[in-house]
Amino acid sequence: MKKVVQMFVAAFLVAFILIYVTARINSLQGYYGADTLTIYNWGDYVDPDLITAFEEESGLKVIYQTFESNEAMLTKIAHKGSTFDVVIPSDYAINKMKEQGLLIPLDHSLLPNLEHIDPRFLDLPFDEGNQYSVPYFWGTLGIIYNSDLLGGKHLDSWHDLWDDSLRNEIILVDSAREVIGLGLNTLGYSLNDTDVDHLREAQSKLVELIPNVKAIVGDELKMLLANEEAAVGLVWSGDAALIIDDNPKLDYVIPIEGTNVWFDSMVIPRTATNIEGAHQFINFMLDPENSAINTEYVGYSTPNQGALEFLPEEITEDERFYPGPEITDKLEVYENLGKRMFAFYNELFLEFKMHRK
Repeated sequence: MKKVVQMFVAAFLVAFILIYVTARINSLQGYYGADTLTIYNWGDYVDPDLITAFEEESGLKVIYQTFESNEAMLTKIAHKGSTFDVVIPSDYAINKMKEQGLLIPLDHSLLPNLEHIDPRFLDLPFDEGNQYSVPYFWGTLGIIYNSDLLGGKHLDSWHDLWDDSLRNEIILVDSAREVIGLGLNTLGYSLNDTDVDHLREAQSKLVELIPNVKAIVGDELKMLLANEEAAVGLVWSGDAALIIDDNPKLDYVIPIEGTNVWFDSMVIPRTATNIEGAHQFINFMLDPENSAINTEYVGYSTPNQGALEFLPEEITEDERFYPGPEITDKLEVYENLGKRMFAFYNELFLEFKMHRK
């Protein structure tokens, strides 16, 4: 009998500890009450002074957490214990969240500053009518290069990357969609191609690029290129802008064949506990002056037309980072290809990396 009692007490203690730990995790994930707002964003993707300004203006306390990938974010948001009020995912991830019922519709009447968004960046396929999302930043994928290290050579095409003079000079970002997309674009196929034969052809084309590839890396790509440890990189435009700030010898180009144009947007998850505060924050970030401050801090391109008036001309007139509609209209937004095709892209990418060893 004594052993039975001991076992019961032990089981009770384990259950109690689990309940306590779960409660603490939920608390840390954002369940703080009506006087707080929980935000889930990419790292270093908002000016901290704007968070302070919003707290002072709204009277809310902001709890700010970060994620490193859309996939990590999706896993967290899908978990029933998360209670974030505002999240900032990318275009294709927004489509996934809609499919999974993870978002609530926005009340546009609470977002008067939405009028400042460039119409080019509204009503896009991943969220028609902007029912669930509001643009935050945008940019492109392209080529950054150091002409001095290439003997004065200038690049403007994906095809240039296969030139023999670039042997061991290229750094690729460690991302399946971007690298496989490089192969697809070079062959004239869509970035959202699901034809297995086309994808295999793109992989074969990439294998031919291997002699020119020095490394496939993550965030360290910026440091390596700025320090001139390689001459060429496959990068997102915002990263390119930061690299060029560190080393003005580099230049960034949108390849003539076309490329990806991406959007990160603000959304409200279905498990949000402060929906009114979430709309307040989104509208605050849409204010042109606030958007301009945030743009100068982060370095990516703003979709906010009103913000352009508050930004230096050297930023807004730089067509590398603010290309006109004659260019952006030809670029492609990533579509949600589904789990099976997403896995196939990853499989092809891993096989490509294995060829380098």
